[in-house]
Amino acid sequence: MHIEPGVVDGAKMAFAYTTAAGATGYTAKLALEDLRAHNAGSFAVRTLFATVGTIVFFEVLPHFQAGISEVHFILGTTLFLLMGAAPAALGLVFGLLLQGMLFAPTDMPMYFVNLTTLLVPLFAVTALARRIIPQTTAYVDLEYSSVLKLSAMYQGGIVAWVAFWAFYGQGAGAETFQSVWTFGAAYMLVILIEPIADLGVLAGAKALRRGDRSPLVTHRLYNAA
Repeated sequence: MHIEPGVVDGAKMAFAYTTAAGATGYTAKLALEDLRAHNAGSFAVRTLFATVGTIVFFEVLPHFQAGISEVHFILGTTLFLLMGAAPAALGLVFGLLLQGMLFAPTDMPMYFVNLTTLLVPLFAVTALARRIIPQTTAYVDLEYSSVLKLSAMYQGGIVAWVAFWAFYGQGAGAETFQSVWTFGAAYMLVILIEPIADLGVLAGAKALRRGDRSPLVTHRLYNAA
C-alpha cells in the first residue's frame, strides 16, 4: 500500500493532516494503556521491533504496482498480536517515515495519507480483538477463524482507505473506478496470505511458551487479559 504522489494534493491534503493527527492522538492513548501493563523498556523494544518489521514489510517482501497504489504485504495483524496495539502503531509510524526518507523520498508528500491508511485499520483490529477474543484466551491460542477476522479487518480497512483517497483526490470517474478495482482485486492475495503468516508466527510463539514473561512481546501473547 502506497498512495502515489499527486493522487491527493492541494487543499485536499488538509483532511489527510487532520486524520493523521487524530490517529497519532489515539496512538498516544494506546501507549498509555500499554505502559500500565508493561514497563518502558519493554515498550521501547517492542516499538523498535515493530519499526524494523514495517521496513522489512515495505522493502524486503514482494511488492508491486496495482491500479491506484502499490500492493505491499503489510502484516499489521502480526505486529498487533506479537507487539501489542501501541508498539505496532508506532512501528508503522516510524517504519513508514524511515522507509520514505531512506528508500522512497518521492513518497514523502503522501506520508500523512499513507499513515492514516495504515493506522486506522489497526485501531479497528484492536477494537475487534476486544470484542471477539475472550478475556481468558491468550493470543497464541487463537483459532484460525479469529485470526482470519482480524486480518480481513486490517487488510479490508487498507483497501477501503485507498479507495477513499482515490475518489476523494481524483473524483469518481471511470478511470478511478478501474484503478481502485484493480488494486482491491490484487490485495485479495494479501488477505489470503496474512492469516497463514499470523498462524505460523503464533505457532512458533506457542512452541516457545517458556518465554511467557519476555519483555520482547506483548503480555497478552501468552496470557489472559
